[in-house]
Amino acid sequence: MPAVEVTDLVVRYDTVTAVDGVSFTVDAGELVALLGPNGAGKTSTVETLEGYRVASGGRARVLGLDPRRDHAEVARRIGVMLQRGGVYPVMRPLEALRLFAAYYDEPADPDQLLDRVGLRGVAGTPYRRLSGGEQQRLSLALALVGRPEVAFLDEPTAGMDPAARRTLWDVVRELRAGGVCVLLTTHYLEEAERLADRVVIVDHGRIVAEGTPAELMAGGGDEVRFAAPPHVDMAALAERVGGAVEEVAPGEYRAGVAPTPANVAAITAWLAERDLPLADLRAGRQTLEDVFLRLTRDEA
Repeated sequence: MPAVEVTDLVVRYDTVTAVDGVSFTVDAGELVALLGPNGAGKTSTVETLEGYRVASGGRARVLGLDPRRDHAEVARRIGVMLQRGGVYPVMRPLEALRLFAAYYDEPADPDQLLDRVGLRGVAGTPYRRLSGGEQQRLSLALALVGRPEVAFLDEPTAGMDPAARRTLWDVVRELRAGGVCVLLTTHYLEEAERLADRVVIVDHGRIVAEGTPAELMAGGGDEVRFAAPPHVDMAALAERVGGAVEEVAPGEYRAGVAPTPANVAAITAWLAERDLPLADLRAGRQTLEDVFLRLTRDEA
């Protein structure tokens, strides 16, 4: 039985349908990243699973339980990481962890959790004086203090510097390795690409793609992407390589040709002839961000 199961879920707000027939599962020991632009239906889906939102249709189950009808039992067995808030401004991290630990029969050790998320140095600092990244790390620790079987992580590394982000990635990997089911939402596409076993992309309340990061990035490989100064003569370059050239963002280009050595050489030679610098080059392989932008742009 999946730890999280969503079947034909519908969530409406008056005349607005925020979630429109979404279905997916997450197993124990699996990390699934739920991605989508703002307003895509991610938050409504996750809040329904947490028991804070009533489904208008379909079915949501967590550990085989109804998140609304069995809310007390579900709440005892899940961990919910919020983006912000939930802690008194004057409360210190270790105090908050000890307080939350008192709500559970067999909590994780607050001192060990403090070290695990790298907050030992600010253990006695009031919450309001913590940086945004430190507040995020405390939020993650509070979500884990009850030893959850399912963890809902909402933008877990927002506001963190790169070193802190990688420390938190290690914590999330440890959760998965320990058999915890993790449902993650993030706007950092690299984060989803590195951490997720599977990715679910939603837009306008519907799933537009689902699969492993490798599966999603494998499609659409007949292209060469490169970075150069903005507004190059794309018509001239297209004539040279024998395929369409598009400036997908200022200074970022996509050539619709096979990623062969000959085509790559043609692009670099064309730039060299005009003394134009080449800042980046990717032949064939898309990033998860490429896939995300293409799908959500097309759906829009």
